[in-house]
Amino acid sequence: MSLIAIVRTLTFASRFCTDSTVGVRAVCKEMKTTVLRLIPQPSNGPISQPADRQDRGQILNSTVTALKDGQVVAVPTDTIYGVACLAQNSEAIKKVYDIKGRNGNKPLAICVGEIQDIYKYCRVVVKEELLEDLLPGPVTLVLERSEALNIDLNPFTKLVGVRIPDHPFMRHLCQMCGEPLALTSANVSTQASTVAVHEFEDLWPKLAVVVDGGPIGDQSRLGSTVIDLSVPGRYRIIRPGCAYSATVAVLENKYGLLEDSVS
Repeated sequence: MSLIAIVRTLTFASRFCTDSTVGVRAVCKEMKTTVLRLIPQPSNGPISQPADRQDRGQILNSTVTALKDGQVVAVPTDTIYGVACLAQNSEAIKKVYDIKGRNGNKPLAICVGEIQDIYKYCRVVVKEELLEDLLPGPVTLVLERSEALNIDLNPFTKLVGVRIPDHPFMRHLCQMCGEPLALTSANVSTQASTVAVHEFEDLWPKLAVVVDGGPIGDQSRLGSTVIDLSVPGRYRIIRPGCAYSATVAVLENKYGLLEDSVS
């Protein structure tokens, strides 16, 4: 399905007040957030047009530039909207926690574009065919991290969740960045997950780019199914998510994994 891009830039004014010995001085600082809108073509429209492909390329380039500059962006996935930064950029990771008001002891997942990328950043103890059966898809696989992954990302655990969303934009974005994204939900911590960009407008002033892919098809807001596959022959459910039954069926019926219910 081809996409048309509509680009608009919104300017937000943030006011910072500083105390001095003679009173209070207010300083206004502006921050610009670029909203890049991906609008689906009608189903009876042309499959693809050169201008549409160019628009998609421009949106990807703008988002990659922001990420490479150490900024945080909002992106659509196959489950909910997320906020992302480069996982190898320690300062950008701090920004994600600050933007969300997230507990520093809660981990961030990584997002990659291809299954082969998982082997660079994780130690895999399951068959590659299992990865191919679950990914791309609405599943986060928790594996032991490798030394290639930024030590400042989740330094309190040897494990990391990894995603390949079933979303062309996200896969292309990861491929163009050439490194994993740190990815979490686009909402203030403790608030509901979001399935449309207007639902997290309060975060926009803190983001460099908001990619509007329209409403997410899955309206459950459950997020991905999170499965720990770090122990050979076992799996552990961390979060049932939106693909629980289908994921467990693959793990048990096709690969004979046993559930480890020990927390």
